[in-house]
Amino acid sequence: MGSLPPSLDLPSPNDKSHQIDQTTLLNLFKSQQNHLNYFFQNLDLSQTLTFTQTLLRCNGAIFFSGVGKSGFVANKISQTLISLGIRASFLSPLDALHGDIGALSASDILVLFSKSGNTEELLRLVPCAKAKGAYLVSVTSVEGNALTAVCDMNVHLPLERELCPFDLAPVTSTAIQMVFGDTVAIALMGARNLTKEEYAANHPAGRIGKSLIFKVKDVMKKQNELPICKEGDLIMDQLVELTSKGCGCLLVIDEEHHLIGTFTDGDLRRTLKASGEAIFKLTVGEMCNRNPRTIGPDSMAVEAMKKMESPPSPVQFLPVIKDDNILIGIVTLHGLVSAGL
Repeated sequence: MGSLPPSLDLPSPNDKSHQIDQTTLLNLFKSQQNHLNYFFQNLDLSQTLTFTQTLLRCNGAIFFSGVGKSGFVANKISQTLISLGIRASFLSPLDALHGDIGALSASDILVLFSKSGNTEELLRLVPCAKAKGAYLVSVTSVEGNALTAVCDMNVHLPLERELCPFDLAPVTSTAIQMVFGDTVAIALMGARNLTKEEYAANHPAGRIGKSLIFKVKDVMKKQNELPICKEGDLIMDQLVELTSKGCGCLLVIDEEHHLIGTFTDGDLRRTLKASGEAIFKLTVGEMCNRNPRTIGPDSMAVEAMKKMESPPSPVQFLPVIKDDNILIGIVTLHGLVSAGL
């Protein structure tokens, strides 16, 4: 067996050389805010509009590329566009030169993110991308750079300086790249008239998507899962049905499956308290609620949750009925929560 790693040499809380005070931290945030304000105040909106319109008119896919931190930003922006239903992808400049450039075509746009505009990997990619016929756009922050000279379009992102005390670590430049890219993405979203339903269709596993996609029929219990009984059944004979289906209620129906009412475990406790031993002779039909809240199978699942929570008092379930008051299912609060709603 190998030896255990030596204990970490953590700085002592009393070692002032390793402390950060609130004033220093606040000043850093204020400085970053000032650097970002410089970007907003000096951004060429006409240039940005031309860039956005170019992306909007793209008949192919929009590829993004970058190296290092700019590469991470480029990848993130491509993912934002994809989530909005826009054909986009990240193209690694290294992998592109080893086969991945085959994804590029003459109808595509390639957006190159680089703070300096002199990134060697991107400069090597340019002639290969041009040979494929793609339209090239550089997004840079240093004036008079090499990428600007070889691309079809350049967008300049004004950068006052990095927050880093050495003006080296790319923390402000990447922040403005992200703000720029995501803002353009939302502009494209608006121009394409993306609806909330279309957005939800691209996020089916998220809560937003589920709330706009899932209907009651998608989350309801049905058939053998239903705790059903007849109105003439004795309450005490239906205790197993009441407790075994995990719904906290009985659904009272007639011979043709019409919903007559509901009887809950709360109703059981109240009936037992009020009637005592007489409960052994009472039928479900005598004590059930004959005017329960119900919902249809094609209603949105989120609507069912709102209906459960509505006044005068919240409920834990809704019988699901179709035409002519025929019972076809039950939707429970637990089921909605389990479905991610």
